[in-house]
Amino acid sequence: MSGVWKVGQIKVKVGGLGMPQVAPSQAQVERDRADLRAIQEAAQQRDFDRASTLAEAAHKRGLEHPMVLNLLALKLEREERFDEALAILERACELAPDDFAARNALGLCLHRLERYGEALAQFDRALAAQPDFAGAHCARGAALEALGRLVEAEAAHRRALELQPENLGAVAGLANLLSRRGAHAEARPLAERVLAAQPNYPDAVMVLASADLADGRTAEARARLDALIAEPRLTPQQRALAQGLLGDVLDAEGRPAEAYEAYAACNMGLWRAYAAAFQEGPGALEFVREMAEALDFAGPETWPRSPAGAAPGVKAHVFLLGFPRSGTTLLEQVLASHPEVEALEERETLADAMRAFMSAPGDVANLATAGEAELAELRAAYWERVRAEGADPSGKVFVDKHPLNTFKLPLIARLFPDAVVLLARRDPRDVVLAAWRRRFAMSGSAYQLLTLPGTAGYYDAAMRLAERFAPVLGDRLHVVRHESLIADFDRVVGEVCAAVGLPFTEAMRGFADRTRDRGIATPTGAQLAGGLSAEGVGSWRRYREQLAPVLPTLTPWVERFGYEPQ
Repeated sequence: MSGVWKVGQIKVKVGGLGMPQVAPSQAQVERDRADLRAIQEAAQQRDFDRASTLAEAAHKRGLEHPMVLNLLALKLEREERFDEALAILERACELAPDDFAARNALGLCLHRLERYGEALAQFDRALAAQPDFAGAHCARGAALEALGRLVEAEAAHRRALELQPENLGAVAGLANLLSRRGAHAEARPLAERVLAAQPNYPDAVMVLASADLADGRTAEARARLDALIAEPRLTPQQRALAQGLLGDVLDAEGRPAEAYEAYAACNMGLWRAYAAAFQEGPGALEFVREMAEALDFAGPETWPRSPAGAAPGVKAHVFLLGFPRSGTTLLEQVLASHPEVEALEERETLADAMRAFMSAPGDVANLATAGEAELAELRAAYWERVRAEGADPSGKVFVDKHPLNTFKLPLIARLFPDAVVLLARRDPRDVVLAAWRRRFAMSGSAYQLLTLPGTAGYYDAAMRLAERFAPVLGDRLHVVRHESLIADFDRVVGEVCAAVGLPFTEAMRGFADRTRDRGIATPTGAQLAGGLSAEGVGSWRRYREQLAPVLPTLTPWVERFGYEPQ
């Protein structure tokens, strides 16, 4: 959350004026105590600007105290000097390892730097020291949401509200989570509560705009978002997300040209905001193309096959992949509704194997000659990660769903020769449009999707790799056409069940109810909670003019997959 809206817990602990310095002079001790009293008084009066200024001056005079460092870091963060703030907070935690406020502040700084896993670890340490610290529960919920662990995030925000019902950060966080799963009627009063205290608070405005959009009140949604986008306090990321949501509103109003402009503004805002992180070195598309060139692959008969790959006790192993917005989430939710299935949504379970064979594009060539001992070690690491993410595949059909695992097919084919691969397929034009106009958690791949040419090129690379490995996978590969799943649900799901060794059950028809409980992290969570919908089928036609530059890249796949050319 932006520091310019006073929502959530102030992270500065006041009180505890013990002096950590070693053998200072009596005069210095008295001066330091006077400084601390003045800083404490300003902080207790909620005058954090003055408290931070006093803390900076005291620190320059040599005073090191957790409260001083915490306030100095707060000042640095407000000046967007986050790396300096991080170093200051790390020093505070060195001085006072059990200071829960310093731990919480360090976690908040790491969260601002989008180092969410590290932030979560600090919030956990803060709560270990002070279990009833509502602010840390709230901050922990925000980190869990950023990591895609939405059910845990909701529990954290609810715990914060049990401890401190007036915690607006937790109210805003809970509203956002409810909105993401389509529970707009529950989210609306929470967002209104936040806005009553903090007008134009970005998250709350977007929750209300999403609720208005779901209710068909597009004019109200548009007015809210127009006002928010004009708000000078927004961060670049917040403004971009508001513009993306405005695109959805304009699309719903049947104004595709204006919607396109809003989506483009969103993506270019994110492109600029994350340029420093993702524009150095080869991008995701360049990496994949170089990796494909490095594969020594004369044909399926040249690809070595390991003797085994399934984990002991797992009934069957399934990789569900494709491309973002190709229908993987819908299919995963359907399968996850089966009582004999354990599904895991978009976790980096192959991280160890990627480090071994995909750290650089040329590394993948070493897969063909890798020894069985090394492969066995990587398989064990895979299953350890699966369980570390909270999945228990024992005795179940385990579904590992990640659309971008298409780019890891060389690893999957080599490490898991017995796994079934489900490839979700959808009209390439709908896929590319949807992937370009949805907001994903930022990564190298998500950065690639911020331009239409980049999205189309990435899609083309994914389909080329899938086509190349289809002969290697043989009858283990099953293509699931998204449009067919929507049009003839029972038949297509029955075929998928047969492919993975499951009986069709009535529970699979009720996947939408389970979706609301599971907390889907992808942008389609709210849509899936409403059940099957053909709303997105053929949506590319509304944007035919805007898609024209990338249609030459997509047309060969449109023809190869048997979709209508116009």
